[in-house]
Amino acid sequence: MRVEIWADIACPWCYVAKGRFEEGLAAFPHREQVEVVHRSFELNPQAENGSVPIIDAVAAQYGRTREQQIEREEQAAAMARAVGLGFRIGGRVFGNTFDLHRLIHFAKTKGLQAELLDLAFKANFAEERSVYDRRTQLGLAVEAGLDEEEARAVLDDPVAYALDVRADEQAAADLGVTGVPFFVLDRRYGVNGAQSSETFTRTLEQAWQDRAAA
Repeated sequence: MRVEIWADIACPWCYVAKGRFEEGLAAFPHREQVEVVHRSFELNPQAENGSVPIIDAVAAQYGRTREQQIEREEQAAAMARAVGLGFRIGGRVFGNTFDLHRLIHFAKTKGLQAELLDLAFKANFAEERSVYDRRTQLGLAVEAGLDEEEARAVLDDPVAYALDVRADEQAAADLGVTGVPFFVLDRRYGVNGAQSSETFTRTLEQAWQDRAAA
């Protein structure tokens, strides 16, 4: 069974959902027969890299006060910590994730997609390092097991793996996905948002049962 996960590194709920899904998958009896594929989705494709704090940028984007946005960050932090994930508040900046998505697609060709994705999420939320910085991106690539010069070549070539990112985004649009995180099981079941670990387990079980019946 294939599970496709559309997410963005800048999305705190994607970070939480990934942790909850992994808990749910661990409780699924047929977990060894589940292929997990991570798909690209940009929450802010027009964003420019800079130094604007994420709290201020997102508050302005959704018409919230700074205090309201901090409260949402605190909610996400509590949910992340509940599944053993680190989460700091206040130090992240707003930026464009397109290059990082391209790098993650490159990592997929080397069998290291999940490793790089985990490290990118950790750097962004648990360590509050700017994942938009080229030096950080290369460091994460090397830490994940990728060759530094190959990773540098990908980042230096603006068209490298760009079509892969766009293909994921088009597939999301074709499926009617307008926000992330979004999980698709065998292109038959969809799960939206950071659902509970138990919900993920139940959905996996239902999809598995229907697959067997079919």
